Amino acid sequence: MLLDSVRTQLDALSKSERKVGLAVLRDPTLAVSGNITALARSAQVSEPTVVRFCRAVGFDGWQAFKLKLAQALAVALPGANENLTPNDLAADLVGKICSRSINALLDLRNTLDPAAIERALDLLAKARKIEFYGQGSSGIIATDAQHKFFRSGVPTVAYSDPHIHSIAASLLKKGDVVLAISQRGNSVALLRSVQLARKVGADVIALSPSGTPLADLATVLVPIDLHFHTDPYTPISARLAHLVVIDILAVGLALRRGPEFRKQMQNAQKALQKIDMQFDSFLRSPQRHDDDS
Repeated sequence: MLLDSVRTQLDALSKSERKVGLAVLRDPTLAVSGNITALARSAQVSEPTVVRFCRAVGFDGWQAFKLKLAQALAVALPGANENLTPNDLAADLVGKICSRSINALLDLRNTLDPAAIERALDLLAKARKIEFYGQGSSGIIATDAQHKFFRSGVPTVAYSDPHIHSIAASLLKKGDVVLAISQRGNSVALLRSVQLARKVGADVIALSPSGTPLADLATVLVPIDLHFHTDPYTPISARLAHLVVIDILAVGLALRRGPEFRKQMQNAQKALQKIDMQFDSFLRSPQRHDDDS
């Protein structure tokens, strides 16, 4: 959500801009229903400071920020209590976790930058080879990405071991692309591999929060600025957002490859269906057993 993006960027703002950010977080409805003067008064800053804040968090000015905030507040599920407790019943878990996932995707839809997706697709469409780097839960996302992208016809590989992707990064060449995945954007080992990749001339697409060390190293940043739920009872919603962005990039690359590539994908699908049919036939056929003698 936009509010989560503001929250993650507070430390990077100037002292006066941070006052505006805190005022927005304290009462987002005031920023939507009021004018720039009201927000400046609430934050105890000048109106030009409000404009500088809007630009610092990635918007052209006050009106663009206000519009995006209004959209973010409008799509959030009203009154959804996502806080989990030990006394929650199964019905509570269904409602809360589904609400959390839905809101994460709504936030993503309203904050994801189409221009960043376009720039990432430009790199992927020209890539000689695509490598996916991630660690921990992001390593699982990297594996999922490799599974989706290998059908594009471009050589792909996924690494989640920091020692392995460090070596792999040093062997890349100009024309290769790394897609680095991180939910926090500050993993030292991942940053080192990305630095090695950039040093040898490879391009790096980062899926991470904006304003992070990984974001600063990327050729193209696809910012995923979502709030991290810290309770131990549920997966981090950012993981779902990363998976959706991977889907967007994979489908976008497939569409760029044209109708001939679509025909290749259809042939691959038919081959899989044929294998499934043969296996089903095997399961239905009578089993022959040798006599024990």
